[in-house]
Amino acid sequence: METAVLCSGLLGLLVFVLGFMVSMTRGKTETTSGVNADPADRLYKMVRAHGNAAEYAPMLALLMLIAAMGAEAVPAWVMWTMILVTACRYLHAIGMIACSTLAQPHPLRVVGALGTYIGGVVLCVAVFMGSMGG
Repeated sequence: METAVLCSGLLGLLVFVLGFMVSMTRGKTETTSGVNADPADRLYKMVRAHGNAAEYAPMLALLMLIAAMGAEAVPAWVMWTMILVTACRYLHAIGMIACSTLAQPHPLRVVGALGTYIGGVVLCVAVFMGSMGG
């Protein structure tokens, strides 16, 4: 359960730090609402990185906590999936912010997205298996 709680906390931290970074960028650019939909615009990249994290982090955290609930010992493959999917969310956010434009794929963004999809499905399987007593 400790791994699930730690990873859930890290996912929450990612969402709140990215939200703060959006606010700071809005202040620097004097943009109180809306965003220029230019994929190379820093504020646009920040808003999308935050939005994307906010879309995936809650479900991943929920899956992690459910997978760990009531288990005497969480299988190692489930714990490693939790750790890897959390790292992938951070890689994805870094890839979105560090790229010159969101119009082109960035390796960290691609790895982060792929890891999120695969890890999310694996966590779903872990929840299904746990609900069936296996």
